[in-house]
Amino acid sequence: MNQSRSFLIKSATLADGTGVDLSIINGKVDQISDRLESNESFDEVLDASEFLLLPGFVDLHTHLREPGRESTETVLTGSQAAARGGFTAITAMANTNPVADTAGVVEQVARLGREAGICDVFSIGAVSVGLRGETLAEMSAMAHSAAQVRIFSDDGNCVSDPLLMRRALEYVKSFDGIIAQHAQEPALTQGAQMNEGSVSSLLGLKGWPAIAEESIIARDILMANYLGSRLHICHLSTAGGVELVRWAKANGMKVTAEVTPHHLLLTDELAKSFDPIYKVNPPLRQMSDVLALRGGLADGTIDIVATDHAPHSMEDKECEWNAASFGMLGLETAFGVVVESMINTSHMDWNRLVEVMSKKPAQIAGYTNHGEIAVGQSANLVLVDPKARWRVNRFASASRSINTPFHGMELTGQVRHTFFNGIHVVSNGELTGHSYEESL
Repeated sequence: MNQSRSFLIKSATLADGTGVDLSIINGKVDQISDRLESNESFDEVLDASEFLLLPGFVDLHTHLREPGRESTETVLTGSQAAARGGFTAITAMANTNPVADTAGVVEQVARLGREAGICDVFSIGAVSVGLRGETLAEMSAMAHSAAQVRIFSDDGNCVSDPLLMRRALEYVKSFDGIIAQHAQEPALTQGAQMNEGSVSSLLGLKGWPAIAEESIIARDILMANYLGSRLHICHLSTAGGVELVRWAKANGMKVTAEVTPHHLLLTDELAKSFDPIYKVNPPLRQMSDVLALRGGLADGTIDIVATDHAPHSMEDKECEWNAASFGMLGLETAFGVVVESMINTSHMDWNRLVEVMSKKPAQIAGYTNHGEIAVGQSANLVLVDPKARWRVNRFASASRSINTPFHGMELTGQVRHTFFNGIHVVSNGELTGHSYEESL
């Protein structure tokens, strides 16, 4: 085993405003103090006097496309985008080809993540075979495989059959698993193209009503409570959905929820451009929904931010709206968008940002090596410049795709350094070429 490099991070500021020095030895946080002496025993000393030191971000909703659609993303390129965005753990959704509905596929994704060595790559298993919503997938086999899957989702499709959803919620209780629901009643969204409202009427595009999301959320929180099972609501997008989750939590139900960065900032007004870069599932909603989502994230109704990073080819996005695929990139812009929509608007402080982007997602998924900064813990850390203003450039992305809705937008807050298991994988905003696998 090669000796890991040792680091001394000097004069950083934690989320609570405390100034610290931090040392990394053999991949772990060795010391945290108000002052550590710099000497020749460290391979590198990093001046962090302008930076916030935060736990590495954790994403519970990432589309990596491998196996099957490697032209749009791979586990390696997705990991690289994640590291540049400050993420030290990502969670791959099951809608690959073949679908991740067997132990073999989820183990393949986990293995590719280890080989990339840039961040931890965990797998989400499908709820149903082929995501078809007909027969339960091999959830127990995936849970007890080397990938140790704990979250299951048919994301991209809703588990709309109430009996299948009940069986899935019952099944995962045996290993404390979670069903992550893509809340979308298909009968109400057949052929839908964007949020149902005044803009869809103006543009003549078939609308996607809020009730399609809210009716499934209402059904599933009641069902999960009846069964005593864990339910996670993916990409919450409506004000009504926020209120349903708030009610569920007030009544002690085992429900958690996520919101994407783009739903915290963008609205359906952007569809007036007819640019399919703004076509996403669930759709961009009205400003009243955006404000409700911000409030829900601030007060703890919504637990986490999740990117729903969804790479697509140029052919699938640079076409007429009706023919375009749903989805947006998210990993490299998530931090800046959350700062813009939540910190700069005074909805939350830096401690709350750590909760929703690092600590709580790690807790929900059981990722024990992530979400906190502590002596003896794996050094999964990010240094960010909270005041930096930067302009998003889709052509500078580490992803294989360029379908970001934020191209040309100026954001506040930039990731400068990312450490994964003590390996300096991003330095001054650029990938270093080092990986955890190389250190073993």
